[in-house]
Amino acid sequence: MMPKRLLAAAGIAAAFAAAAPCSAEVLDSAYTRFDSRQCRHTPGTEEEDYGTWRCKGYAGIAVLLAAGDQRMTVSFGPHAADEPAAHESFGAFNDVYEGTIEWRLERRPDGRMRPFATILRWNVRIDEDDGGHVRGRVLVVTRLGPGGVCRVGTVDATDDPTANETARQMADKHARVFRCGEDKPNEFRDDGSR
Repeated sequence: MMPKRLLAAAGIAAAFAAAAPCSAEVLDSAYTRFDSRQCRHTPGTEEEDYGTWRCKGYAGIAVLLAAGDQRMTVSFGPHAADEPAAHESFGAFNDVYEGTIEWRLERRPDGRMRPFATILRWNVRIDEDDGGHVRGRVLVVTRLGPGGVCRVGTVDATDDPTANETARQMADKHARVFRCGEDKPNEFRDDGSR
């Protein structure tokens, strides 16, 4: 029979061992740049349809840009055009013709890193913009497949030096459990105001 002190120590050790996999989770970031002028462009067929651009992202993952009526969408993956993200934009004029994508990565059981979300800065016009000039200020967090590619939420990065970290926390906490078409994204007000 074990003394009470040893039983207590064994219980504490077991509790730490059970909690270890959660605290040992490996998350990281990779970064890729894109510029629509260097991507494969397919012109639009109707007025105010500027077409689509297919660019390469992390590990060759397709990045699909589409634009029309001074608004854009960005989607990812082999079926990017069919994903919910291919239909998600802002009500206000916006663009994201070039930029840096932050890919949030998790370590899989086989040791390889798998991207589960992206963070991308969009230019979204707000009422205070002068002369129609659109400045970068909204970080969009997008969930990657399997299970759908869709917007998890946005972070207003206008005057927030911690916006990137907030977006990472949103991606890490919500993207892997977010259900496209069921869960409501945490949205920046897209009516041109803040």
